[in-house]
Amino acid sequence: MALEVIKNETELSNDIREIFSEAGAVEIVQRRAHEYAEMMAYYRCALMEVETKFNVLNEEFSLQYDRNPIEMVKTRLKSPASIRTKLERYGFDMSLDSIRKNIHDIAGVRVICSFINDVYILADALLKQDDITLISKKDYIKNPKKNGYRSLHLIVSVPIFLAHEKRMIKVEIQLRTLAMDFWASLEHQLRYKKNFAVTDAMLRELKECAEMSAQLDCRMEALRKVLRSSLDQYDIKGNLLE
Repeated sequence: MALEVIKNETELSNDIREIFSEAGAVEIVQRRAHEYAEMMAYYRCALMEVETKFNVLNEEFSLQYDRNPIEMVKTRLKSPASIRTKLERYGFDMSLDSIRKNIHDIAGVRVICSFINDVYILADALLKQDDITLISKKDYIKNPKKNGYRSLHLIVSVPIFLAHEKRMIKVEIQLRTLAMDFWASLEHQLRYKKNFAVTDAMLRELKECAEMSAQLDCRMEALRKVLRSSLDQYDIKGNLLE
């Protein structure tokens, strides 16, 4: 099976070594470098599939409703260090099979939307597609985390079509508004800044900022509904309907 291998052999070996650093890992590095590269290539392909699906939905909205619900789409592959940390945290085996089975967010897609309602419309449209299988759904918009974090998380299985086979690959999708993404990005920078202790007072302040962000989203959604209601009173030429 011919797949483009982006990283050279030395880089691949370093990635494998970063995950499997226990005794006897040298043999694993030598034996599994190509298998690891192939696995990550499949996840890259899955990212392209999901990103394309959202781009198509965005284009459809632009044609039908004269607006784009998606502000941006970001994709990422989990780093070897992050994969190892997650395996250790949950006590999973240090193996490629264990990674495939237990780590659901190696491939990640983040969809930034304009309004809260767009998040749910896009999620529903994606999940109605017959080649998408929903594995899990966590709604942190309706049920925010204790720290104030809000986002809609989906784990889905998406097919990638290779030369001689089809494979189902898991992808994590996060859908959120601009306000949610702004808060989450800055909160992550503050909480995980090296050599800097986050105090209880700062955590309370972050929670208050999250609540303000949620209020902003709700107010903007309300303004949008008022504007849309006003526009519905006019015809396509701008004449007031009777």
